[in-house]
Amino acid sequence: MDFVSDDQILLGREAESRHELLRMLCAQAEALGIVKDDEAAYQAFLAREELGATGLTEGFAVPHAKSATIVRPAVMVWKNKTAVPWPSFDEKPVDIAVALFVPEANREEHIRLLSKTAVLLMDSAFRTMLRESEDAHTIASAILDALAQE
Repeated sequence: MDFVSDDQILLGREAESRHELLRMLCAQAEALGIVKDDEAAYQAFLAREELGATGLTEGFAVPHAKSATIVRPAVMVWKNKTAVPWPSFDEKPVDIAVALFVPEANREEHIRLLSKTAVLLMDSAFRTMLRESEDAHTIASAILDALAQE
């Protein structure tokens, strides 16, 4: 199953806050058929954000949600033009969010996607490619290749 496609890579965006970024991300997910209800998906992301920081380091975050409104597992990437305040391990703002959408009934898939994404973001070459690339296909292909590896 393809968890990410070119239209799930959102480049050059202009959210002014973490909340606006998550709302816009969920609206796009609804438009793409990943979620049935963007507001319910947004609330699922907020509930997870309340549990602890999803911001990592160096401007990256991995917001994730598990909800019945999510139709299929998916990865979306949001690159914001400017960094926005976001609770993170290094207390720095975030400009790149790699968001994970997982259906409620798919706990194992959630854990697998989360762990593979976390490992991927520890790879400095991948972070550099993600930060520097302005090509949605290149980013989507790199994520798909990494998620396909066992």
